[in-house]
Amino acid sequence: MTKFRPKYITFDCYGTLTDFDMAGAARRVYGSQLSSAAMAGFIKDFAAYRLDEVLGAWKPYFEVVHNSVERACKRNGVAFRPEDAQRINEEIHTWGPHADVPAGLAKVAREIPLVILSNSMKNLIMSNVEKLGAPFHTVITAEETGAYKPHMKGFEYMFDKLGCGPEDITHVSSSFRYDLMTAYDLGIKSKVWVNRGHEPANPFYEYTEVDDIGGLAAAVGLEPLQKRA
Repeated sequence: MTKFRPKYITFDCYGTLTDFDMAGAARRVYGSQLSSAAMAGFIKDFAAYRLDEVLGAWKPYFEVVHNSVERACKRNGVAFRPEDAQRINEEIHTWGPHADVPAGLAKVAREIPLVILSNSMKNLIMSNVEKLGAPFHTVITAEETGAYKPHMKGFEYMFDKLGCGPEDITHVSSSFRYDLMTAYDLGIKSKVWVNRGHEPANPFYEYTEVDDIGGLAAAVGLEPLQKRA
């Protein structure tokens, strides 16, 4: 595990810091219409379509969700209603942090500036950031950069805005597909994977693994490293 002390710690927000409950939102809308097995398939498709939707040109995140719900409905033989997608979108504002986040961020915020690079929008992200319980130096959205992760453009925009390079930061995410693969390709050597159970481990991408944000202080050299069981 690394003891590199970065100039900035940069974070993915949704899923990594914010408990991004898209699966729960989908269940609350469609759970009465589908069996447990069918609901699990719907949730998997909904997640896959969200990734597919952000690989093209930037569009508002609410459209990403709307389109992904519509596509998941079509694939699973469920009647699509725009108001159902709107209901899911409206939930995003309300979601707060994973339980470990406020205390974990407090350990590092006193020593190293914190930055968010999020697949969000300016009129959406702050309702989630305000619930995280820590000060952030900068919050950057895909709306600002003109591209969603996993595109490189957002990271490059962040480097320019911070006046630093990939060698100066530690990037923290629970996702390889959205964040850590791109960070690896851009030469960000210091990466932390928060194992939220979203994706399997992939050591090829050369990261420090932590179970939650409470382990971040040790990963950036602010606390003694603890041996994993």
